[in-house]
Amino acid sequence: MRNLYKLSIFLLLTATQPGFGQNGIVVFQSDFGLKDGAVSAMKGVALGVSSELKLFDLTHEIPAYNIWEAAYRLYQTAPYYPAGTVFVSVCDPGVGTERKSVVLQTKSGHYFVTPDNGTLTLIADRLGIGAVRQIDETTNRLRNSDESYTFHGRDVYAYTAARLASRTITFEQVGPTLPNEVMRLPYQKAEVIGATIKGNIPTLDPQYGNIWSNIPRSLFQQLAVKPGGTVRVQVFHDKKKVYDKRVRLVNTFGEAPLGTDVAYFNSLLNFSLAVNQGNFSQKYKIQSGADWQLQVSQ
Repeated sequence: MRNLYKLSIFLLLTATQPGFGQNGIVVFQSDFGLKDGAVSAMKGVALGVSSELKLFDLTHEIPAYNIWEAAYRLYQTAPYYPAGTVFVSVCDPGVGTERKSVVLQTKSGHYFVTPDNGTLTLIADRLGIGAVRQIDETTNRLRNSDESYTFHGRDVYAYTAARLASRTITFEQVGPTLPNEVMRLPYQKAEVIGATIKGNIPTLDPQYGNIWSNIPRSLFQQLAVKPGGTVRVQVFHDKKKVYDKRVRLVNTFGEAPLGTDVAYFNSLLNFSLAVNQGNFSQKYKIQSGADWQLQVSQ
C-alpha cells in the first residue's frame, strides 16, 4: 500500500510539471496554400512520430510572407483550444537564415513552434510568456534532413511539435532556455487618450471585407455610446488619414439600411466596421496590418 501511495503522489506531481501538459493535439498554420504537398508532408512527419496524434489545420491561406497575418490568426484562434495544444506556425521568409527556431510555452499552457520572426507578437500579449526555448536541431530534426535548408516547416517544426505533443520529449528537451521575450512587430495597442480611443486594424473579415480592430468592447464602453448612437471613426495608413466619418453603432446588420456604413462588435467582441451587404475594405481602399490605425471618439 505504501509503494502504491508513493506512486500515486509521483504521478500527480509529474502530471502538473511543465512539459507534461501536452494533450496530443497539433494545429498547423502556414502560408503554403494547398496546391502542392507541403502541408501533407508536414502531417506525414507528425504521424511518423506518433499515429495517435490528432492533427488540425488553422489555415494555410496566410498571404505569402505576411508574418503579421500569421500573428493575428494565432491570436484569433489559439485561445479556443485546450491547454496543452501544440501549434505549428510557418510563415518564414527568412528560412535558412540566423533567425531562431523556438517553442513558446504560454502562461495558459499552450505551445507554439515557429521561427521567432514576429509571429508570436500578439499571442505573447494575449496569453503571456511562460517560457521560451530554442529548438536544438541536433536532436529535434527529422532524420536525414540535414542538407535541406528551405523546408524547416517539415524538417524542424512539424517534427519537434509532434515529439512534444506526443510526449516523446518534454518541453525541457526542446532545447536551451532563452530569455522570456520574443521578437515583436510594432503596432498600435488599444488605448484611451483623452476622449479618443486609438487602436490598430489587425485584419479584415476576408469574406465580407469588414474592418476588424483590436479595440475591445470593454474599452469602447468608456465612450458611453449605446447601440443606435453614432461615433466618429478616423482611419490612418502610415499616419495619413484615409477615412473620417460618423458611423452608427448597431447590434445587428439588419438594424441599418442596405449599403450604409455601420459599426458593430465582431465575434471577438472587438470594435469593427462594415457596409451592410457591401464590402467596406473595397469601398474605401482600407487594408490591415501593423501600419493601419484607427481612432474612435464621440
